[in-house]
Amino acid sequence: MLLKNYSRLICMLMLACVAFTSCNSKRAVLKGSPGDVVKPQGFIADKYAGMMGVSNGDITNGRLYNFIEEWYGTPYKFAGLDRNGVDCSGFTYLLQQQVYGITIPRNTGKQINVIKRKYEEELQEGDLVFFDFDGKKFSHVGVYLQNGYVVHASTRRGVMIVRLKDPSMYKYFSRGGSIDNTYVTQNE
Repeated sequence: MLLKNYSRLICMLMLACVAFTSCNSKRAVLKGSPGDVVKPQGFIADKYAGMMGVSNGDITNGRLYNFIEEWYGTPYKFAGLDRNGVDCSGFTYLLQQQVYGITIPRNTGKQINVIKRKYEEELQEGDLVFFDFDGKKFSHVGVYLQNGYVVHASTRRGVMIVRLKDPSMYKYFSRGGSIDNTYVTQNE
């Protein structure tokens, strides 16, 4: 009887260990240092490849997509800079700093001044994209990903990924571009 209870206890402990271990393995981890391009975790590559309609091999910047995973769904909060709430320029500011090792200005009105403008079809992963909401020039910012997708902090749904050409966004699209190397050099 004692052996049977002991075996049952061991079995339950093993199942609990497996359950806890598998939960922890599905957590995004920012590996490497800002500016490093590291291979993404498998479940991250699967998730974002599916979301953006690209192959898993196209998801190459693990720091970027793990950062997005950590922040995904964080609610919008004006002037917020943590996971309790973040605004669009704060999210962009943190992403550029923690993923690429670049410190850009904190607000959208100043972030527009540090980009080298590009045509829409020239946008690349990490480029900033600006929108004119409520009739205000450059009132919203996000980060271009790939295949026409952008990550941003939405006032209604928090940090999320959308198609740039989504009608609710595209009609407000103003400009996009990469962070100007002269700005980066000045701030190192």
